[in-house]
Amino acid sequence: MLEQTVKKLAEGLNNLINEEDGLGDPFLSSHNYRVQPFSADNFEPIKPVESSRKIAFVDGGNLPLIEAPNFTVQLNRVYYGIFAGRKRVPPVSLPQRVEFFSITVAKFRKGQIFYDTTVFPVSEEFEELIPRSSDLSFSSADRRLTVGGGRADIGRVATVARRFAEWEFAKHVIMKELGRGDVLVMDGTLRTAFPNESKYARAAYTEAYAKGIIYTGLSKTSQMFTTTGLSLLGALRKMAIDNKIGPVWYYYPIAESISPEHEAAIFVVKLNDQSPRIFRYEIQGGQAKALTATEINEIFSQLSANSSSLEFPGYPYGLVDADDNARVRREEVDSYQVMLLSEISKLGVSSKFMRHMQSIDAHDVLEAMRGVS
Repeated sequence: MLEQTVKKLAEGLNNLINEEDGLGDPFLSSHNYRVQPFSADNFEPIKPVESSRKIAFVDGGNLPLIEAPNFTVQLNRVYYGIFAGRKRVPPVSLPQRVEFFSITVAKFRKGQIFYDTTVFPVSEEFEELIPRSSDLSFSSADRRLTVGGGRADIGRVATVARRFAEWEFAKHVIMKELGRGDVLVMDGTLRTAFPNESKYARAAYTEAYAKGIIYTGLSKTSQMFTTTGLSLLGALRKMAIDNKIGPVWYYYPIAESISPEHEAAIFVVKLNDQSPRIFRYEIQGGQAKALTATEINEIFSQLSANSSSLEFPGYPYGLVDADDNARVRREEVDSYQVMLLSEISKLGVSSKFMRHMQSIDAHDVLEAMRGVS
C-alpha cells in the first residue's frame, strides 16, 4: 500500500511540475526591478584569462549561548579569505576573523516592545570592525523584521548584529587588504533587508568606489521564479541545455534593481564544467554598468578558477573556506555557555534568568531525555 502511494506521489509531482507549459520569463514580485525577458543571446561563455585580480570572500555566523523570550546572548563571528584564482593570498594587516558577543533584550517603551542589542568585542582590536550598538535598536513591529503579521522574533533580530558586522568588516577588508581592480564577494545577495542596514552597505560601497574594488555577492540558494511558476535557476539550466550552452557561462541581464535598498545587477553563473550547479551572482549596480564585457569575463574567469575544488565543484572554494571559518559550532557555544552561567551564578542571580529561559527550553529537555534513554 505504501509503495503504491509513493508511486502516485512521484507521478503527481511529475505532472504538477510541467516544463511543457514553457519556461516563462523572470518574475520578481516587487516593482523595484526592471526585469528582462529570457533570451539565449544573453548567455556569455566564460573564457579563461590570466589576471592579477584578487578576490576576497566574506561570511559570518552566529549562535545563541543562552536565550529566553525576552533576551538572547549570541556569539558572532565574521571571516574573510583572499585568493588569486586557486592560490590563497595571506593577509597584510587585518585579522582574518573577528568575534564578538551580543545581548539582545526586549524593552517596553512608547507603548510597544523594542529590541535593543549591545555588542561586546572579544578583543579590543575588534572594536572598530563591528557594528555600533546605537544602530541596533528596533521596534518589534517593524515590518522589515517581522515574519507574517506578528511581532518580530527576538532570535531573528539578534542576527542583525552579525549581518551588519559582515558589511562593516567587508569595508575594512577593502580599505586594508585589496587594491584597484580586485573583487569582494559577500555570501548572499546585496539586498539590505533590515532597518539601518543601508547605512552599512553604503559605507562599504563608498570605500569600494574610492579604491576601485568591485563589490559583489553570491547566493548559495535562490527563491526566484519564472512567470510559469518554475524556479528561475532551473529554467535557465534547461535553456542552457536546450541551446547547448557551455561549458562555463554567465547569463545577464536577469533584472536590474531600481531600489536604494538593493543596489545590484543580477547575473546567473555556471563556474565549473564538471558541475551542473548554477548560482545567482550580483554586482553593485553602478559598478556593473561601468564594467566592460572583457572586465566581467575576467572577474568570472577568476571565480571559475576558484570553483574547481572537489569539496563542492562549481561553487567558489573561497566561500567554502569562509563558511567553515565563520561558522559558530555548537561545542564552542557550549563552552562559552558554561562560562557565562558560572559568572551569572557567582552574581547570585541564576533564578532571575532561569525563570525566563524555562519559558522556551522544554524541547531541549525532551531531547536530553531521549539521549539518556
